[in-house]
Amino acid sequence: MRILLAVFKQETSSFNPRPTTLDLFTISRGQEIIDLNTGTNTEVAGALDVFAENDVEVIPTYSATSVTSGGPVPAADLDTMTDELLAAIKQNKDVDGAYINFHGAMAGEEEIDPEGRVLERARGILGDMPIVTSFDLHAIISDRLVQHSDIMVAFHTYPHTDMYETGQRAARNLVRLLKGGIKPTVARVRVPLLVRGDELITATGLFGEAIRTCQEFEATEDGLSAAVIIGNPFTDVSNLRTNTIVTTNNDPRRAQEVAESLARFMWNGRERMQAPLTSLDDAIRIANETGGLTVFSDAADATSSGASGDSNAILRGLLDQKFSKKALLPLVDAPAVGKAFEAGVGSTIQVDLGGTIDTVRHTPVSCEGYIQSLHDGVFKAETGTYERAGKTAVLVVGNCSVMTTQFPVSIMGRKVFEARGLNPVDFDLVVCKSPNGFRTFFQDIATKIVPVDVPGSTSANLKSLPFEQVPRPIYPLDNNVTPDLTAEMKV
Repeated sequence: MRILLAVFKQETSSFNPRPTTLDLFTISRGQEIIDLNTGTNTEVAGALDVFAENDVEVIPTYSATSVTSGGPVPAADLDTMTDELLAAIKQNKDVDGAYINFHGAMAGEEEIDPEGRVLERARGILGDMPIVTSFDLHAIISDRLVQHSDIMVAFHTYPHTDMYETGQRAARNLVRLLKGGIKPTVARVRVPLLVRGDELITATGLFGEAIRTCQEFEATEDGLSAAVIIGNPFTDVSNLRTNTIVTTNNDPRRAQEVAESLARFMWNGRERMQAPLTSLDDAIRIANETGGLTVFSDAADATSSGASGDSNAILRGLLDQKFSKKALLPLVDAPAVGKAFEAGVGSTIQVDLGGTIDTVRHTPVSCEGYIQSLHDGVFKAETGTYERAGKTAVLVVGNCSVMTTQFPVSIMGRKVFEARGLNPVDFDLVVCKSPNGFRTFFQDIATKIVPVDVPGSTSANLKSLPFEQVPRPIYPLDNNVTPDLTAEMKV
């Protein structure tokens, strides 16, 4: 068997004013895709191992993966990547099937469904051969994605830890399709619901009950795939909502029953699956009173969710209140980094920090900063992949160590700090610009975790965001919502 492999991944925040341009994508081609992913905790690595077990010849084509989440992708850049990906598929179309690895929440400045466009055109090139796709559970699901995927597979963990296993599940389904004997039947329910908060943590929260139902279903012989895809609430497009998608082996009634049951569960739990937030003043008070490490979750400026990363709201609050403990904060500020590199390590500079990108929500903080260290910004993340934040300066402002980067980078694991000589356990307060992904790496060392209510383009306070395209009514933006939770069967 010969299987084509392609990757196309980015997560968009429509409310981030900085576009995700082509230079913020990592592009790899051919064998390079395999070399970069082998041995990592990625979907591609999981799929490759399953394919190897089944004597599958993998034909790697094209991979475009954004360095981190961000604003919408400019039309010309999106067209460039799409055209090259499709050209690579066309050049290698003499295969038996295809695995395409998406994130699923990409949006262009003009094209609102880039993944659907890619998949529809790939189907036009490849014809009726089996195509299996995989997604983050924050994907935006369009009709084109459902129509042109034979089987859709999505993450089963939040915070996300099962990337490798998701690739394995996708690959096993594709191998079964190629060997024959199964007929995918797909049921989908569109749930008018956006969810946030700690109840989404699959190990401990309410959402985990739905995911365990999915896993139990997939453990049966004819349960090919079950997913509750909650969407990225910051990708303001007309397909944004929660979806339940269930695929059986030629059993439409069971697919319908499971999809509708999952949809009812999500709808009935809608009030619990919202985020309780703490005011900044109260959060600082808690940090002052807490012995050991306090972690602030700044979900509003979560670079992993598509925010700009230049919010200085927490830094400003700490300085205004003369926070006396040791604090560690990340900040995206290319001009400040440039000034630090000009001055050099050991210098003290007058600098304006933050508010260089999302200028509507954030204004610079004028302060004096000591340049503790300078770095190239390349580091190996917990997944085993290499990330790049561009030039990085560690500035000490009062009792705050500010890891200032040229580019946005996900602030979830500890390695992003440790690579700059900043060990979170040496601080009393660490700010993670992430809603919950950081918990996997900080839960064991934190005495207290506080979700802070500050401004930002990815705020969990969804009513604070300027939605324009999301289908209405939808909860929690609207209160009087009467959902139709009847499953649609794929024809």
